[in-house]
Amino acid sequence: MSIIGVLLVVWLVIGFLAALQRGYFGDDREVSCKTVGDTALTVVAGPLNYLGVNPKIDCEQLPDELPQPSE
Repeated sequence: MSIIGVLLVVWLVIGFLAALQRGYFGDDREVSCKTVGDTALTVVAGPLNYLGVNPKIDCEQLPDELPQPSE
């Protein structure tokens, strides 16, 4: 069981390094559904990032005005 845990940690560390190399943790990045999703997917993809996987997420933007609850 500990081998699986070690492999999981190594997998996520490699994904973190890939996200770091892509500049996903910079101070100038806007925080949005897309940027958080892209960063999380990159970390979870782990070593697959170095095999050409470039995970992206497509978030629908909220409308300018949200409907108000009924009274």
